Amino acid sequence: MASKPYARPLSPHLGIWRWGPHMLVSIVHRATGVANSVGLGLLIWFLASIAGGEKSYARFVDVFTVDSGALNVVGYVFGIGLTFTVFQHMASGVRHLVLDVGAGYELRKAKMSAMLTFVVSSLATVAFWAWLLVGKH
Repeated sequence: MASKPYARPLSPHLGIWRWGPHMLVSIVHRATGVANSVGLGLLIWFLASIAGGEKSYARFVDVFTVDSGALNVVGYVFGIGLTFTVFQHMASGVRHLVLDVGAGYELRKAKMSAMLTFVVSSLATVAFWAWLLVGKH
């Protein structure tokens, strides 16, 4: 005799979850980790160009700095973008450390700390580039 199928509970489907800042910061944390790997490759290229001599370093500098009086947009986009990823990943990592000790799991605090990572990383990026571009003069 065939038995009646057991009614198993269904796993939560993505449709029942509401999007929140804590979900966004989790995804962005992973994405910035990947972006920082690209940044590490650029750092290695920079160090290799220094070791390679003047011609090699001049080629690197041409790609990432001012070219014949005009701004080289590619260099600044990469530089500012990678700076943001480093600060965002760091702020998110500090948030995770706080969560790891058991603090900040209340919904309101979790959302606030998630949004705070974006504020901190944005302000740190602006401050760093202001110091880098304006502070030297």
